[in-house]
Amino acid sequence: MHLTCLHTAHVHCATFDGLRDRITPGTEIEHIVRKDWLERAQSGIDATLEAEVTAQISAIETPVICTCTTLGKVAEAAGAIRIDRPMMQRAAETAGDVLLAYALKSTETPSNDLLREEMEKARSPYQIAPLLLDRHWPLFESGRPHAFARGIAMDIRAALTQRSGIRAVVLAQASMAGAAMLLSDLNVPVLASPVLALKAGLSQL
Repeated sequence: MHLTCLHTAHVHCATFDGLRDRITPGTEIEHIVRKDWLERAQSGIDATLEAEVTAQISAIETPVICTCTTLGKVAEAAGAIRIDRPMMQRAAETAGDVLLAYALKSTETPSNDLLREEMEKARSPYQIAPLLLDRHWPLFESGRPHAFARGIAMDIRAALTQRSGIRAVVLAQASMAGAAMLLSDLNVPVLASPVLALKAGLSQL
């Protein structure tokens, strides 16, 4: 069995290899890393970038998981599994408001739109509470994922004390998944995208 993961950061290779080893050790994962795509997408996804992403995905014969939230909509349109859709589907089933945490401004619109789409499908009457945590992003970019996760977790805890009615927390980006373990003591689920996306990819094999 063979999957392909399309990343915009090298750190995600180890994340998915670790999940693979735990869940389905017989599966081979090929990693393609295009850090430049995320850098270019910060100012908007133009037609040239969209064409490059589409061509890359179309040329791959295996199921593809795109782990970049910012590029998720374009990647999904090209036939890839959007890393955050399985997570958003799970969040939409929550009987309460959802805290949507993200560390890049470029992630805000695609993440919010996808969660709203899934909540509408589920006929959910609840609200999305957005939480921008971009002050921590330089930690991730400088290769300090543990400090990044700690900062994300700290701010999410603070946000939960300031707003009632939250029944689930969504870590919008795969890079934020490390914060889930640090928040495991909360009385609401903290949803991270990598494991749910990998299971979605395996279902296509």
